Amino acid sequence: MRGDTRWPLPSVTHQTEVVIAGGGVAGLAAARALGQKGREDFVLLELEDEAGGNSRGGLIEGVPCPLAAHYLPLPGDDAPEVQDLLEELGLRQRVAGRWTYDDRHLCHSPQERLFFNGHWQDGLLPLQGVGQDTLNAYQKFAQLVTQARAQARWSIPASKHPLAHIHKALAAITFAAYLDQKGLTDTHLRWYLDYCCRDDYGAGIATVSAWAGIHYFASRHGFAVPGHETNEREGLLTWPEGNAWLTRRLATPLGSRLHCGQVVLRIASLKHGVEVDALNTRTQAVERWQARRAIVALPVFVAARVLENPPDWLLQAAARTVYAPWLVANIHIRSPLQDRPGAPPSWDSVIYDSQATTAGLGYVDALHQNLQSVPGATVLTHYRALGDHKAPGMAPGAAGRQLLLSQSWQHWRDTILAELAQPHPDMAAKVTRIDITRYGHAMAVPIPYSLDENRLWRTDQKDLSLLQSKQFALSHERVRFAHSDWAG
Repeated sequence: MRGDTRWPLPSVTHQTEVVIAGGGVAGLAAARALGQKGREDFVLLELEDEAGGNSRGGLIEGVPCPLAAHYLPLPGDDAPEVQDLLEELGLRQRVAGRWTYDDRHLCHSPQERLFFNGHWQDGLLPLQGVGQDTLNAYQKFAQLVTQARAQARWSIPASKHPLAHIHKALAAITFAAYLDQKGLTDTHLRWYLDYCCRDDYGAGIATVSAWAGIHYFASRHGFAVPGHETNEREGLLTWPEGNAWLTRRLATPLGSRLHCGQVVLRIASLKHGVEVDALNTRTQAVERWQARRAIVALPVFVAARVLENPPDWLLQAAARTVYAPWLVANIHIRSPLQDRPGAPPSWDSVIYDSQATTAGLGYVDALHQNLQSVPGATVLTHYRALGDHKAPGMAPGAAGRQLLLSQSWQHWRDTILAELAQPHPDMAAKVTRIDITRYGHAMAVPIPYSLDENRLWRTDQKDLSLLQSKQFALSHERVRFAHSDWAG
C-alpha cells in the first residue's frame, strides 16, 4: 500500500445517506450524534477488525487489557457533552441532588507511584531526598500556574472560551523555553513536567508548546506543592480493557451499520452527493458507497490522501501536523512481582530517569480495579512515547516512526524488561508473553506556532472565531471533518 497501487474498479455499489470514514472515537461520536438526530441511514467504515481506534482493547491469557488509551478524567462543566455520554452509559447519575459516579469504575487507591532513588514513593512528583532548591522550584512553578489561572480561562475543550493574550504568547514558544525564561532549571521539576507532556501529548517539554504545558495543569487540577496537597486527587474512570469499555458501548448500537475491515481508498464530492471507495479486506474486493454526505473521521494526513482534489487548507494542515509515534506493550505475568521498598503496588507505576527522553512511561495494572483478596496473574500495560526521538535529517516524529518500524520485537522485549527490572528484579522470570502494538501516528502534538498567522485551523475564508463558535463545522463541499487532529 506504500507503493503506486492500482486498485480494481468497484465490484458492487451501495446506497446510504451518510458515510462515516473512520471508526475511532471521532467516528463513533459522529454516529451517535446522527442517531440522536433521528438519522439512521448511515454506515461507518473502519480499517481494523474492531471499532475504537486508539481506544481499542485486547485479551491476553484471559486478562482484558488496553491497546492504547486507558482512562478518562472526570469531565468538568465545560464538557457537558461528555457528562451526558457518561450519564447515558450509567456511569454518572444524580443522587440526592448531587452528581455521583459509579464507584466500580472510578480508579481505586493507591492510584500512582514513582520509583525514585531506589524506593517507591506515593505520587509522581519526585520528593524522596530532594533538596530545598527543588522544593523552591516546585513552589515557584505552582505560583506560575496559579497566576495563569487568574489571567485567563483554561478549559477542556479549549474552544469553549476565547483565546486570551497569555494563551497566544505561550503558544508561540516551547515549554522548555518558557521554563528557561522563568529560571526553572531544576532537574527534578523538569523531569516531572517532561513526563507529564510525554504522557499526554506524546512528546516532551522541548517539543510541545508552553500553552500545552501550562494547559495540562491550569485546565484541571492545578499544581500541588508538597506539603500543601489536598486529600482529593483528580478523579478518573478506568477499566481493565481501558477506554475500549467506552468505545464498545458506542459501537454496539450500530449493528449492521458498522463495517470493519474496510480500507478507505477514495472520497469524492460529486454534484449531488459523494462517492466513497473502500477495499473489503475479507473479500479483497473494492466496494463503492454512494451517499448524500460523508464525515471524514480520519487523521488529517490520511484525510488529505483519500480525499479526491483536496483543498489547499487541508494539504497545508496535513503538512504542518506533527504526529507522535507510540509503542504499547502488554506484559502478562504469572504471579505478583517482587517489589522494592516504599509505596505499595498502584494502578500506575512510573520509573524515574532524568536522562532518557525516550524512556518508558511506566505501566498500569489491568487488574488494579479487581477486588481479589489474593493477587495473581495479571497484565501490565507499558507505554513508550517516541515523539522526541531524533535522527539527522529527519523531521519531528519521523525518527520515532523509523525506530518503531525498524526495531524487532526482541529489541523492544529486551529494552522494556531491562527498564522494568530496576524496581522488579524478578520481572523476566515471571513474564509469559509480551504483545507489542505500534502506532506510527498516535496523536497530533501541540507544537509551538503563532495563533495569528499560519494557524492549523485556517480554512478558505474561515477564521478562528468561527471555529470556536458552535455553529461552525469544518467542511469542504459535501464532506465534513471530525477528528482530534483538528483540536489545534
